[in-house]
Amino acid sequence: MPSNKRARQRAGRAARMAELQAAQRRRRRNTRTIPIIGVVVALVVVLILVTGLNSGNSKKVSTTTSTTASATSQTTTAGATTVPTTASSKSPPTAPAVTAGSLSGPTPCPKFDGSSAHIIHFAQAPPLCITSGKTYTETIDTNVGSVTVQFDTTKTPNTANNFIVLSLYHYFDGTALFRTDTSIGIIQGGSPHTQSPSDPGPGYTIKDEGSGFTYQAGDLVMARTSAANSAGAQFFFCVTSACSNLNSQGTYVVFAHVTSGLPVLQKILSSNENTNSGLGGAPAQLTLIQKTTVTQS
Repeated sequence: MPSNKRARQRAGRAARMAELQAAQRRRRRNTRTIPIIGVVVALVVVLILVTGLNSGNSKKVSTTTSTTASATSQTTTAGATTVPTTASSKSPPTAPAVTAGSLSGPTPCPKFDGSSAHIIHFAQAPPLCITSGKTYTETIDTNVGSVTVQFDTTKTPNTANNFIVLSLYHYFDGTALFRTDTSIGIIQGGSPHTQSPSDPGPGYTIKDEGSGFTYQAGDLVMARTSAANSAGAQFFFCVTSACSNLNSQGTYVVFAHVTSGLPVLQKILSSNENTNSGLGGAPAQLTLIQKTTVTQS
């Protein structure tokens, strides 16, 4: 019996030892599993956060793109509605310089039948070539249409004479009407050398015939600088009542008036294309004086 009792005790101790060892093994497994779970959980959390940020960036990019497109669309629409065409987007057409002859010494009176040579440079201003008491008209043929003017040889005989002489020497043939300005209702031309306001002129200037002029649609007027007696060949047509904005200056000599063809001038002016040149603009279509014809009666 004592022997059996000791055997049972040994068996009990062995069982308790085995249970203890099993418990230790379970604890070791649990110890390894917890960090792995923790790492997995941490990775999941990080993944969720990263996915959330990327999703947010994606939404922000999409929103920014949408906003930019909308703004661009609005800008384009506004531009098309409110901004006129300018030199920055489209340059007006230009004409080449005119090539013609020159005269040295005194200027002889040209032939009224139009057979005189084509001259664009003169050494001296012309003499008086028109006859007092006669009526002088001129037809200016352009590629848009014809305009006829009648000269005022009573108030401005010298200015009228100068323009008539230049015309009979075909000075204006091939020249561009290079400037249109709707703010003052004018069309300017008379520059064979440069087809621009910077033209050096015919080689001389003429004296101003009066001052305090007022301007109305249909007037043909000499252009000049701010200096007195500086007109030469450049001229402008007054096309609309806006030309009266020049009344405060009154220094540009009115020497003729349109008798027919004002609608042609209105058509040219209405094609004005803004060029940001500080001079209003230019015709959208290249507009040239093809020839001039002077008549006396």
